[in-house]
Amino acid sequence: MACCRTFDHHPQPLIGPSILNSNLALLASECEKLLKAGADYLHLDVMDGQFVPNLTFGHPVVKCLRSELGPKPFFDMHMMVACPEKWIEPMADAGANLYTFHLEAASDVESIIRKIKESGMKVGVGIKPGTSVESVLPYASLVDMVLVMTVEPGFGGQKFMEPMMAKVELLRKQFPKLNLEVDGGVGPTTIDVCAKAGANMIVSGTAVINSSDPGAVMNSMREKVAACLS
Repeated sequence: MACCRTFDHHPQPLIGPSILNSNLALLASECEKLLKAGADYLHLDVMDGQFVPNLTFGHPVVKCLRSELGPKPFFDMHMMVACPEKWIEPMADAGANLYTFHLEAASDVESIIRKIKESGMKVGVGIKPGTSVESVLPYASLVDMVLVMTVEPGFGGQKFMEPMMAKVELLRKQFPKLNLEVDGGVGPTTIDVCAKAGANMIVSGTAVINSSDPGAVMNSMREKVAACLS
């Protein structure tokens, strides 16, 4: 998987479908279809009903997916949870590759970053639309990826917030080798502004899952990101 290599050098254009938008009763087969269609990684949304109102799935489902899909697919865990430190070891044990926690939920950011690294996973830190980009700057050099939410976390199908691109632009300018992810309302109609701002990891839910040709949608978005990164 391309995503397994990207943390070692210059950011690569990577498309990660949000599997929460797929048929959850057929999750493993849905993931296999997305991977065969060209997904670079899988974005798994974990919600605890506290940090965000919704409730999704936890590490047992991730462990089952890892068993079904094998070692190659890259699992990007988007941990929308109130106590991110609580789930580090269970997610590492389940086979997660990238553990993305929210800055707003962290009481000791550097401690969480250290624990994630010690567990063997890559580290991502996310910020909600109402959180200033300045608040994440002290930690950007310590993590593998920064996630800029382009909708309020917790619900799918929201309208893309283009003003969030200013955060991406600032991060890309100050940290040219950092992986920058955008999540929320991203698809063919919004990919251009994401790519121009400097995002290289693109989370896309309904635009990919509901497409009659998910592979074509992902390839088109990847090409647009690649053109702006080069």
